[in-house]
Amino acid sequence: MNASEVSAPGYTIGQLTRYMLRLGTFGFGGPVALAGYMRRDLVERLGWITEADYKEGLTLAQLAPGPLAAQLAIYLGYVHYRILGATLVGVAFVLPSFLMVVSLGWAYVHFGGLAWMQAVFYGVGACVVGIIAISAYKLTVKTVGKDRFLWAIYLILAAVTVATESEIAWLFIAAGLVGWLWRAPPKWLGHSGLNALAATHLPLASGLPGDLGLPLLGQLGAFFIKAGAFVFGSGLAIVPFLYGGVVTEHHWLNDKQFVDAVAVAMITPGPVVITVGFIGYLIAGLPGACVASLGTFLPCYLFTVIPAPYFKKYGKLPGVRAFVDGITAAAVGAITGSVIVIAKRSIVDLPTVALALITIGMLWRFKKLPEPVVVVAAAIIGLVIFPLMHP
Repeated sequence: MNASEVSAPGYTIGQLTRYMLRLGTFGFGGPVALAGYMRRDLVERLGWITEADYKEGLTLAQLAPGPLAAQLAIYLGYVHYRILGATLVGVAFVLPSFLMVVSLGWAYVHFGGLAWMQAVFYGVGACVVGIIAISAYKLTVKTVGKDRFLWAIYLILAAVTVATESEIAWLFIAAGLVGWLWRAPPKWLGHSGLNALAATHLPLASGLPGDLGLPLLGQLGAFFIKAGAFVFGSGLAIVPFLYGGVVTEHHWLNDKQFVDAVAVAMITPGPVVITVGFIGYLIAGLPGACVASLGTFLPCYLFTVIPAPYFKKYGKLPGVRAFVDGITAAAVGAITGSVIVIAKRSIVDLPTVALALITIGMLWRFKKLPEPVVVVAAAIIGLVIFPLMHP
């Protein structure tokens, strides 16, 4: 039992909810930056959360499916105020960016045909390719490193994503199981049975339920719940999964609309995963935005509050770690593959090539350069160049 369970919290649930509402409104910089803000404010400055609780929340957010920053916020709400705290904090953190992307979705639908908006996304689309490319590189270095086993998983998923232009959900589960069986096999399973088990049982996961003829909102809900269950660590992990379902499989959006949706997520605060609200709005208006967002964040919420009471006991088991390492390598490989897939749609001429390369160069040279600043600059460049390239 830790200190958080034996002493009264030094803050009210309202104070923590207001803090998360403010962070969700003004917090730029991606999941790592948002997690850093929480540590700086809640642990160091205010002392509401202990260092031990923070580290446990961060570890759980890295281990379980779900966008890292949102899951960490939910866990911190759970520390002292359990289910109610997790629920209020989660809603407060996500709501501001949800309202922003819905507003942008409305503007996009009503003014998307205007030349100035086409010009903005001409520049921003190329910029997004650069942002995802540098993010994929950083994630690769951090999560795969020099581990040959994880590199094998990473390269297979990257190749599959490029070849199929989609993300195959059962391969994520297979990667986790292979990691577990190879790195930390249970004692009852001899090595002689590993290959047979992998070959015989893993493909059965491809039978994940589809949409089963549901109406549009039902299809959206089913798809985004499945998508939300495979977001590991970085919100960008959902990009190739969404592309495969929204564009390739269901044809709800075209390539340009999808890239624009990712761009919208880059220029708004809060979790990158909130792009699902914009996508849902384009597909089915406000009900679509609500269903897509709820479907995506529901797994994140459940994967936090359900294991939270047991995490101290089981979270550090070698088998759990090995399973998550396999899935994480698969997710980063899929992100890397998605860079190529999205680039084929957004890099259409020399100016867009230059914009993507300049974005990569700027983010590489200036490590702390805020991504929204880069996106806004690309939008301005697009406004200037697009009329010249498309008179």
